[in-house]
Amino acid sequence: MKLWLLILAASYLLGSIPVGYLLVLAFRKEDVRETGSGNIGATNVARAGGKGLGIATLFLDALKGYLAVMLAMHFAPTVGGVVSTLAIAAAVAAVVGHIFTVWLGFKGGKGIATALGVFLALAPLVALGSFIIFALVFAISRFVSLASIVAAASIPLLALWLVPQHTPALLIGLSTISLLSIIKHHANITRLLNGTESRFSSKKKVTA
Repeated sequence: MKLWLLILAASYLLGSIPVGYLLVLAFRKEDVRETGSGNIGATNVARAGGKGLGIATLFLDALKGYLAVMLAMHFAPTVGGVVSTLAIAAAVAAVVGHIFTVWLGFKGGKGIATALGVFLALAPLVALGSFIIFALVFAISRFVSLASIVAAASIPLLALWLVPQHTPALLIGLSTISLLSIIKHHANITRLLNGTESRFSSKKKVTA
């Protein structure tokens, strides 16, 4: 029980690191929450601080999710293709940390990049599949939000298809992460339905 508490706390705190906020503050001396959508994720960081900072945010947000799961796997490794429950719980904790970061009054990002990181650690083929779906939807629609929502929704189905040893715990964990990310896009969903969502452009306001 003590190990579980330590790993989950470490995963939450690792996920809570507000990378986008810190990068924009360090390099632009600005609060990214006061720009565009007010989100601390890669899309809004790219608008506030440029593509370089956006890419760095995407990579580092994914990395913190990946590291949280790998830490858990160090103590509870995958056996026979079955991912440990501790690793799954750590994945959820890391994404929750990103979405509800303790450092910014429990208001964080939408969890997509951090979710990608935990999926890479838990089920690499699922991560790859969801990334391809994201890229295709984005290429067609130019909506980052729509691509993120569709990619998140695809995760449980991809797990059923691509992970031979998909335990109930894994499916529940992946579905929870996907649902949290989709719920965080509620405002985007409303704008998509109303036809007022902005397509991605470095020259326009981004609301993803």
